[in-house]
Amino acid sequence: MLTNSDIHIRDPFVLPVAAEQQYYLYGTRGAESWTNSASGIDYYISRDLEQWEGPFPAFRPPVDFWADRNFWAPEVHAYRGRFYMFLSLKAEGVCRGTQILAADSPRGPFVPLSDRPVTPPNWECLDGTLFVDADDQPWMVFCHEWVQVGDGEICAVRLSSDLSSAVGEPQLLFRASAAPWAHELNSKGRRGFVTDGPWLHRLTNGELLMLWSSFANGNYTIGAAHSASGQILGPWAQLAEPIYSGDGGHCMVFRELAGQLKLAYHRPNLHPGERPCFVDLQEIGSSLVIA
Repeated sequence: MLTNSDIHIRDPFVLPVAAEQQYYLYGTRGAESWTNSASGIDYYISRDLEQWEGPFPAFRPPVDFWADRNFWAPEVHAYRGRFYMFLSLKAEGVCRGTQILAADSPRGPFVPLSDRPVTPPNWECLDGTLFVDADDQPWMVFCHEWVQVGDGEICAVRLSSDLSSAVGEPQLLFRASAAPWAHELNSKGRRGFVTDGPWLHRLTNGELLMLWSSFANGNYTIGAAHSASGQILGPWAQLAEPIYSGDGGHCMVFRELAGQLKLAYHRPNLHPGERPCFVDLQEIGSSLVIA
């Protein structure tokens, strides 16, 4: 058995499966995060979020697959009777994008629904996540990367009902610099404002929040934005203070099988120290607070 401190991943994603009374954990393989090769995505299973079995293979690229590196930020969503993995990938000379894969089980094997990402081919994109609106319309929310646009963007695009393709053009929701807590990053001579890891959370009062990550005072940080309309297209207003600023981020929210709201993120952000972290959350007013 493994503990959280034994699992070297970034961008942790937890899928609770009530029928099995256990949790599935996915993430970016830590050892392959920044290399020019990647071999796949794994999963771990646990009944208590502390002791884990694995890793087990969830996705292995088929022969002649277009991407060969940066297999980042896998999210696995249950949708209409199947399981869908949203995965960011890249190859030399090809823009990074989020592709959608499917399987009949959270264990996989996950198979691409199309031969290319659903993000625009000439955009550097990452960290796609699924959102289903009140009309049962699926959307993908994702980041248009700061390395291309300078001021990182979070966008939304409609998806086809089978999640195989985008429908229409992406719509800008907000830019990183809109957050008062977000600071410009200077990395390897490149300056800009980062957007990472958007996650949508519907509060019990019906209001819609988006958690996302950037940098503040040199630390990887989690902030949140609030949709004035309660809908995916906003308008979005940034909360003044971050939710977490202890050099951890790329978060998601889930409920324990017993019902407690939890935040998952990796910490620290410095390679190779990244490990999955899980903390209790509380809904207070129109925001989320670490308990």
